[in-house]
Amino acid sequence: MTEGEMNAPYSLILIAVMAVVTAFVRFSPFILFPEGRKRPRVITYLGTVLPYAVIGMLVVYCFKGTSFMVYPYCIPELAASALVIGLHVWKRNTLISVFAGVVSYMLLVQLVF
Repeated sequence: MTEGEMNAPYSLILIAVMAVVTAFVRFSPFILFPEGRKRPRVITYLGTVLPYAVIGMLVVYCFKGTSFMVYPYCIPELAASALVIGLHVWKRNTLISVFAGVVSYMLLVQLVF
């Protein structure tokens, strides 16, 4: 029996456990807060505040390692951020904005700077 054959049952069990946990995480809000039942105020509050907090944390995380004093002087990060902001104001589509920002940043870092 090869090593790959011995790891196959372990891999299948691992995939099954991950699928069950993912399904539980996805379905738990619908189980805990069914349609027609009033949500607790704290859940409603978190639903309005957390998206902005997550975006703020992502911005801080993205800029934490950049330096305005060292080449390329934060130009790729600022250009990609400006593109994301401009596209989001224009199109109001988060997916397009973030995708375009990531692609432009990677192109600037790999091909220009």
